[in-house]
Amino acid sequence: MKSSVERIEPTRVKLSIEAPYADLKPSVDEAYKEIAKQIAVPGFRRGKVPARIIDQRVGRAAVIQEAVNNSLDGFFRQAIADNDIQPLGTPEIEDLEMPGLDGKEEGDLTFTVEVDAVPEFELPEYSSLEVEVEPLEVTDEDVEKELDDLRSRFGSLKSVDRPAKKDDFVTLDLTAKIDDEEIDSASDISYQVGAGTMLDGMDEALEGLSADEETTFETKLAGGEHEGEDAQVTIKLTAVKERELPEADDDFAQLASEFDTIDELKEDLKTQAKSNKELQQGVEARDKVLELLIEKLDLPVPSRVVEEEVKRHLEGEGREDDEEHGAEVREQTEKQLRAQFILDKVQAKEEIEVTQPELIEYIITSAQQYGMNPNDFAQALDQSGQVGAVAGEVGRRKALAAVLAEAVVKDTNGEVIDMTAFTTGSEEAEEAEEEASED
Repeated sequence: MKSSVERIEPTRVKLSIEAPYADLKPSVDEAYKEIAKQIAVPGFRRGKVPARIIDQRVGRAAVIQEAVNNSLDGFFRQAIADNDIQPLGTPEIEDLEMPGLDGKEEGDLTFTVEVDAVPEFELPEYSSLEVEVEPLEVTDEDVEKELDDLRSRFGSLKSVDRPAKKDDFVTLDLTAKIDDEEIDSASDISYQVGAGTMLDGMDEALEGLSADEETTFETKLAGGEHEGEDAQVTIKLTAVKERELPEADDDFAQLASEFDTIDELKEDLKTQAKSNKELQQGVEARDKVLELLIEKLDLPVPSRVVEEEVKRHLEGEGREDDEEHGAEVREQTEKQLRAQFILDKVQAKEEIEVTQPELIEYIITSAQQYGMNPNDFAQALDQSGQVGAVAGEVGRRKALAAVLAEAVVKDTNGEVIDMTAFTTGSEEAEEAEEEASED
């Protein structure tokens, strides 16, 4: 098989492929076998019909067409491998000419393929990259926040006779209507005001509302058969509660930790706050290094691939007509594609490999995030053909760590920051990668 490539756009190529009949013949023989199993001819057992009879019954052209259909993907994949092309999106086949239609085992299968592809580019020197992050400073406020978070875990709820405000816990009844027709209702819903986990506009509607009061607000439904439709939602509060925190004293320290005094607990929380700051610093450095690479290269992205992803995303959310959100999704998609192009190239340059233990660890962590059994999650990935995509994600994370290891990271005070914990596959690095992916 021979092939050549023409880059017709920075992110689109045209492949010209030519395969002799000899390369197609195994598929032709297989096509005869498959067709022989499907047709019934008097005097012949199913599956044992000779090729000449099949030619008479279904036609030589049908056999060749079947063989070509089964071979195109293989020839295409060989061509992109031979020409070092990384395809994106769905290939479009044109100018197809099939050999052997006259019964002679000669001639060439020729066709062209247009497909979006990763653009050609050269990576800059990683050592020339320099980014600035916030300094590592643990304040009394940071320690108090850690302490308040811990106290919240041991807090209790008590009813209050006042309007609801942010962070209160409320119980409510809800009714949704479209054009005055009730489409859904629910009772005794528990919700924390300000959580932002239910309907758009609900938090604003709840604030200032007291028990036994109700209000109606307009919103766009986020799920169900009416997803994306505008609805009038009426909520009635039946209870307002606030979290009552335990006193931060020695008794609490003994209850919530292995320490005997509140001072000892605070010292430990200070250490935790420092670790959190270090984690944030590492995530910030990684984000900025990647952002700097994206800005330096300013790579083109295939508009067809971008628009298909934007359409899929908006349809999934039922927000096809939301132009502002569409623009946000488009910008994010373009950024993600550029990051993928760059990190894939880094991975190839640095010859970074993804080991099976690394892949398993990533799958286990992801399964935990989705609340799934790791084996079930791995099986779902395999059935949907996503294992390769997961391996690609792990490889890109390792590639970003390799870039960060070469870059110079300083804080705003001019101090050089050691990023070793985020570039050597340590536990801290894995946590940073996980948090960065969530962001």
